[in-house]
Formats: sequence, structure tokens, C-alpha cells
Amino acid sequence: MTNNEKQTINRSVIVGDTSEIYHHRTLNILRNEGLNPFVTYEIESINSGVVCGINQIIDLLEHVLPEADRELWTLQEGNEVSENEVILRIRSKFANVGLYETSMLGTLTSCSSWATAAHNCVLAASGIPVVSFASRSVHPSVAGQVDYSAYIGGCSAVSSIIGGKLTQTTPSGTMPHSLVLIMGETVRAALAFDRHMEKNVPRVVLIDTFKDEVEEAIQVGKALKELRGIRIETPIERGGITPNLVDEIAQKLESEGINDIDIYVSGDMTPEDISNFVSKKSKVAGFAIDNYIGRGAKINFRADIKEIDGSPIARRGRKSGLNISSRLNRIF
Repeated sequence: MTNNEKQTINRSVIVGDTSEIYHHRTLNILRNEGLNPFVTYEIESINSGVVCGINQIIDLLEHVLPEADRELWTLQEGNEVSENEVILRIRSKFANVGLYETSMLGTLTSCSSWATAAHNCVLAASGIPVVSFASRSVHPSVAGQVDYSAYIGGCSAVSSIIGGKLTQTTPSGTMPHSLVLIMGETVRAALAFDRHMEKNVPRVVLIDTFKDEVEEAIQVGKALKELRGIRIETPIERGGITPNLVDEIAQKLESEGINDIDIYVSGDMTPEDISNFVSKKSKVAGFAIDNYIGRGAKINFRADIKEIDGSPIARRGRKSGLNISSRLNRIF
């Protein structure tokens, strides 16, 4: 994993607009009662998966917690975590940290769910690169976060501009069906792409818009000298993408003397679908996954106060006092 630049903290998070109302009411009550104890918070994972969002929480707490009144321990971004493992431990005055429980849990749950889904796809791909197309499956306000999380989960690249900025990588993508539809013909679209795109953009052409995939692949392969690869996103209405289709295209290209062409598949695929291509040793050079990552593989978290002014405490059903966690790193 890479160390990313700090992400901008939205002012609505800092002032508590993203927090649940009862946290605001609690602060108001305690302020009027003259109570502001020193507390220790622990956030635990309820499920196993890949933890993501840690760096954003560090940035937030570094911004809002007074330097003279704060301690923070966390796991590292991208760590695989087990059920009921402590992810994060905070010590500070309650008034400093209590307002941010909602935002911390929401950040961890969303980002870790996306990262875990990406990780599942990467494991299924067994070394074949997986690119996140998940930004098309979420609200645009979190498009960068879903791509960042997918990258933390192991994706080799992301598709959105903002995702590329957050991961400090070059966004990956070929061409959409809209280009081919407007140009009226796949070869014409491919040649226009070649004319107008910078030389460092790989010449990868979408070949399932108008004609049979094999036919379009051969036509593009003969027309474009610098062809790097083709992308297939055959819709479910036509049977979807199958290992047999990929291998048929690869064989026909080779028989036409069009060699060393990478074949990429994309669309609404799951880890099970990816495993099917891998188990059949299909000639896939990469997978581009959208909805599965965007939906997320659910991993939840819970936050509890475990000490008040140094004394162990817990709600009913939970263990009082700090949990043992040898993997936590002192941040500040």
C-alpha cells in the first residue's frame, strides 16, 4: 500500500453536521452538568475483512483533538482484520471526541466494505489485474472514496479522475459505448481514438457494440497497428461474457496473424464469475469491476467507551476495560 496525501476534511464533518443529533444533545447536557471526563474509546470490527478509512480518521482527529489532550493507536490502512478486532483506540476528553463517533464509524464501514469487496475480486483473479470501475455505481460525492478504497483493497488501477488523484495513479479506461454509437462504427471509433489520444494512452478498443465480438475484434486488429488490447462487455441480454467467448476471440485473432492482443472483460461480475474465468484458464488480461465493488462486501464496526478517567467500564454484554491488541501502532 502507498502513503497517500492527506484528503481534505469536509467542514460539515468538523462542525458535526454529519453526526447524529443525539451526540450533539449529549454534549449539551454534559456541558450544562459540568461533566467532561477523560475517556478511552475503542472501535472494533464486527466482521473480518480489509480495513480502510484509517488515514482519514487520523487526519480528522489530528485536526480536532488538542495536542496536549490526545492519544491515538490504530491498525495500518489496508490491514486484514478478524472479527471483534480492535481497529482504533482514542484517549481524550469526551467533549473533544464524542461528536465524531458517527463519522468515524461511517468512514470505516463504507471504505472497508469497498476495500473488502475489491480484495475479494483480487483474490479470485489470482494475479490477473483488477481495475475499479466502481465510481459509476455510487453517488458522485463518494466516487473518489470508492476508488481509493478499491485501490487499498488491491485493485491495480481506478477509473475516475478524482480516484486517480487520491491514489496518485493514472486513471484507467478505454472508450465507452457512446463513442462507438455516435461514430457509427467500431473501426471508425478506434481510428479516431488513435488519432486524438496521447501516445501514452494504451490503444484498447471496445468491440461489442454493433457486430459479433469476434468480427469486430478482427476488424479492429487489422485496422489499428498500435492496438494494445480489446475490451468486452457483452450484455446479459446476449448471454454475457463467458470464458468460451474470450478464448474464441483469442484463437481467431491468432489465426488472422493478430498476435499479442490483451483481452479485458468488464461489467457486473462477482468474485465467483472471476474465479470461473481463472479456473478455465481463459485468456483474460484484466478485469474491470463496477457494481460488486460499489455495493461493498459488508464489514461493520462498533465504538465503545472502555474507560472513564482511567476506570474500566462497559455497557451490558460487552467486556469492560481495554482489549488486548498487539497490532495497534501509536500515532500520536
